[in-house]
Amino acid sequence: MALYQRFAHAIDRHLPQGGRIVVGFSGGVDSRVLLRLTSQYCQQNTTAKGLAVHVHHGLSTNADLWLTQCADWADQEGVAFAAERVCLDTSDGDSIEQLARRARYQALSKHLLPTDILVTGQHLDDQTETFLLALKRGSGPKGLSSMAESMVLGAGKLVRPLLNVTRDEIEQFAVSEQLSWVEDESNQDTRFDRNFLRQTILPEINQRWPGFATSVSRSARLCAKQEQLLEELLLPELENSLDEFSGLCIDTLRRCSSLKREQLLRFWIAKHAETMPSEVQLTQLWREVAMARRDANPEVKLSGGSVRRFQDRLYWVRESLEVVNWHKSWTCRQPLILPDDLGRLIVKPANVSSELTLDYAKLTKGVDVVFNPQGLTAHPQGRIGSRKLKKLYQEYKVPSWERRRIPVILHQGMVVAVGNLFVDKAFYGSDCELVWDK
Repeated sequence: MALYQRFAHAIDRHLPQGGRIVVGFSGGVDSRVLLRLTSQYCQQNTTAKGLAVHVHHGLSTNADLWLTQCADWADQEGVAFAAERVCLDTSDGDSIEQLARRARYQALSKHLLPTDILVTGQHLDDQTETFLLALKRGSGPKGLSSMAESMVLGAGKLVRPLLNVTRDEIEQFAVSEQLSWVEDESNQDTRFDRNFLRQTILPEINQRWPGFATSVSRSARLCAKQEQLLEELLLPELENSLDEFSGLCIDTLRRCSSLKREQLLRFWIAKHAETMPSEVQLTQLWREVAMARRDANPEVKLSGGSVRRFQDRLYWVRESLEVVNWHKSWTCRQPLILPDDLGRLIVKPANVSSELTLDYAKLTKGVDVVFNPQGLTAHPQGRIGSRKLKKLYQEYKVPSWERRRIPVILHQGMVVAVGNLFVDKAFYGSDCELVWDK
């Protein structure tokens, strides 16, 4: 089957009606071919629209030139173009490859609407490299599943339409179409593991076993099927063990065999973390966090966050910014965006299902929103007497690490409401509702 037909078949299966094809466009040969295929598809399917997004990492002295070239190529193909500049934080210990990949997908996902798909140029040889790198790390079935053809990303979906196409087929298409592309000089640097495989190891393997990449792809699919079966069998039990904050019940895990417990923990962590924990980290998590003394405040740090315990449950705590000194005046007429992806506050007309209802007349002069509960006192509607917020957080069973990340609404220094926990008696009413939309 010709390359365009294989591409179009994948797009037809994944692109929702009215959605856009967003091309992750580095300017290399793979994404340059993707841009041409997307242009051809949009010409033949007039309801489809394309958008090429280039991510400028600033890692090469040629980065500015590449951006200009990519913009020109997109214009020639009649595809809209956007560029994102990212800065990599090299202080967290991850490799440049990992940091660049994470920043790239974060930047690309910002351009996705619910009906859009992001297409990227990974191919059969990339799948082989990913499988061998996972094997080197000692990964299990999930890691050896390598790259899926499609997955959820941001508000849309990531699709890899060339995943069963070889590098040679892509390059032959590029030459036949007389395409130009950029050559990233870092791709020749064998200090990077993927380049070492590509330049040194795989040519020897493919010469000895020409069908090696196809066999690896089959093994990756079998690993993915095994992982999907485990999810089908275990996810219902996992979901039944979670509270409204995704806290995982330790008693449920305690009743499981060690094999089942480890798999449940992996599935739970996969909901939150980009990188899966090692066997050593899983053992440490169980012994030092889940099995710690009840009065302890244990924590195990993982990539992107940490696992902590509160009242016989495990909680994922993502890496976050300090917001305790944040302060904002608010008129209550428009939604208030909170810092560090903590959502927004909304005041809207109350209805029969409203919970945190207020007397709007008492808010007409505006309020202040803070996160620091220090020294504040409140009298929750429906309860007897006032309490310090510190004491109320304990009574409402708010984990210690969350207590300075809950918005407190104040009017002239008096507590009006606290997050989605309660409204103060003095401001209780029935004409409007406070919503913390997280």
